[in-house]
Amino acid sequence: MTSHAVPDIVELDAEQLDALLLRVEAGQLTPEDVETLIAALKSYAYVTQLIDQKSTTIGRLRKLLFGAETEKTAAVTARAAESTSPGGPDAGRRDAPAATKTRDKPKGHGRNGAEDYPEATRVSVPHEALSAGDPCPSCDRGTLYGQPKGGIVLRFTGQPPVQVTVYELEKLRCGLCGEVFTAKLPEGAGLDKYDPSVAGMIAVLKYGNGLPFNRLAGLQENLGMPLPSSTQWDIVAEASSLIQPAYDELIRQAAQGQVLHNDDTTVKILELMGERAKAAPATAQDASDQPDRTGLFTTGVVATSEGRRIAVFFSGRKHAGENLRDVLLRRATDLPPPIQMCDALSRNRPPELETILANCLAHARRQFVDVNEHFPTECRHVLESLQVIYHNDQLARERHLTAEERLPFHQQNSGPTMARLREWLKRHSEQKLVEPNSGLGTAINYLRKHWEKLTLFLRVAGAPLDNNICERALKKAILHRKNALFFKTKHGAAVGDLYLSLIHTCELSGGNPFEYLAALQRHAAAVTAAPGEWMPWNYRDRLDGAAAG
Repeated sequence: MTSHAVPDIVELDAEQLDALLLRVEAGQLTPEDVETLIAALKSYAYVTQLIDQKSTTIGRLRKLLFGAETEKTAAVTARAAESTSPGGPDAGRRDAPAATKTRDKPKGHGRNGAEDYPEATRVSVPHEALSAGDPCPSCDRGTLYGQPKGGIVLRFTGQPPVQVTVYELEKLRCGLCGEVFTAKLPEGAGLDKYDPSVAGMIAVLKYGNGLPFNRLAGLQENLGMPLPSSTQWDIVAEASSLIQPAYDELIRQAAQGQVLHNDDTTVKILELMGERAKAAPATAQDASDQPDRTGLFTTGVVATSEGRRIAVFFSGRKHAGENLRDVLLRRATDLPPPIQMCDALSRNRPPELETILANCLAHARRQFVDVNEHFPTECRHVLESLQVIYHNDQLARERHLTAEERLPFHQQNSGPTMARLREWLKRHSEQKLVEPNSGLGTAINYLRKHWEKLTLFLRVAGAPLDNNICERALKKAILHRKNALFFKTKHGAAVGDLYLSLIHTCELSGGNPFEYLAALQRHAAAVTAAPGEWMPWNYRDRLDGAAAG
């Protein structure tokens, strides 16, 4: 198809369009009508070109607007069979029974037992009239014994996210000398106006769950306990200076990881945008932070080592590769280069530093998912081949294989499948069995071009298959962007990165972010002195030690 320039926009209301259609049917077109129809045809050709060359299919648009239900191989190939089979949705499908069968929900799905509430208040309730050792009131012959498992009743109560207690202190004044005597605060009332738990709650709601300051302010107002947006910011900003050492230590420990995943997403920081950025003084020490760079990113770096996962975030003009470089500058010099997992964009690689580069297999797979509707047979072959690889990786996790054990397992069980897939890709490409510029041709070329980095898991122990863990981490930043829309200043973005890193790492460690942030503030001096002992995975040991002492 020949290339088309972007056509001019032709605006017609309903009455004008009806009148034009009547003149077309009557064969009474004016020169202006001819120009309008030519513009419409150019627009049609332009949109068709976009669909063909940019693969902007209706399916991709639907996923963009409403999200994909699933990209599992069975579901993807089943949808393709429905759209291509002439005999109905199930005609010609080898896996029709399996694809149409609905999976039963596990027993007890959606219910939580008492053990699922570790932070709940527990109240032991003795029997109101009986105790162990009493004679049985029913038979008068037996003796009552305690049961190892008592009855369980759950009661839920609602309350504002941030509660307010008003202490009305009585004041007494001497009628002769005029001295005033004020009652003391009750023990446990605290000296500070805002308890450390307040900053923890606000941070978890905003940075962990995407609830903007103004929305929380409206909720608090409606519940009769106002907490203005500006006050919320003052609270979390002040608390961030207390817990900064924990964030710095988190970055240092992330730099020591065996595998580092990195990727980025867009962010808006008003101070670095538009006229604000042009008017700002040129104080940047790094070329990557100069105002002439217009791109703004939030980078997520997820480090894994010995089963531990650390997530750190950075927002600003630097892209993923530059932020990863800053992290790796804190890496111990005696450690070997880490494995880096990212997609194939060059900006994801850290300049001037050596890493063992792996590319995301899920990213390559997704390109075949996107064109599966138009090339069902070829895509099914690729997707089912990759399904074997992911199944083997799942088996390795279920068997708790170490990185050294996982490597020969994949070589033996996944290697032959990948070798056959590589030959299939080569044959289709070199024998011109597929149009190189089509969606399928592009997907095949991508897989062949980056084959060595996409299959690093077959040669290096510990190399992951994909970058999904980092993409899931970035969903935290995306959730905040969708709700709060922007950061006002670089400082505001830095505070957001700090809380987002501590909160998500705590979640990855199976901890309670609200409790963790409050603990960091209450023990700020100890955190500053030994931040490594106050990480999300070990801070409870310090708390238990302090309680025992």
